[in-house]
Amino acid sequence: MNLIVAVDKNWGIGKNNKLLASIPSDMKFFRETTTGKVIVMGRKTLESFPGGQPLKNRVNIVLTRDKKYTVKGAEVFHSAEDVLEALKQYATEDIYVIGGESVYRQFLPHCSLAHVTKIDHAYEADTYFPNLDEMPDWELTGISEEQTCFNLEFVFARYERKGQ
Repeated sequence: MNLIVAVDKNWGIGKNNKLLASIPSDMKFFRETTTGKVIVMGRKTLESFPGGQPLKNRVNIVLTRDKKYTVKGAEVFHSAEDVLEALKQYATEDIYVIGGESVYRQFLPHCSLAHVTKIDHAYEADTYFPNLDEMPDWELTGISEEQTCFNLEFVFARYERKGQ
């Protein structure tokens, strides 16, 4: 299983249910990487999308504690265990965890590859991703050249779980 995330210098990922930065090439990378794949997210992440609607051309899987929650075009589950059971029908390399914070934390132990857009800026954030640089079972295995969007510098980094 994979995950895809954009983080700031402090591994912040969002504030007030919005991304910290909107970088067109990061959005393009996300779109190209996840189109035709399975994406796993929390309800608030889904609701942050345009119109609160599932993303097109993907299998959208939503995890929420709200037992009454339904959304057209997505499969809704109420426990990580139920999501993991449902994911067994898909190839693990086709599954991408896309957030938010609690969903990343619940599924990180099941992931072996992380695509991390690292933004060279510290934002005021209220949600965070675990710092993979401090986790001994993860290693940085690839990094792009530094890129710039307006005044933001960032890189695309690839982390892999050791021994996978």
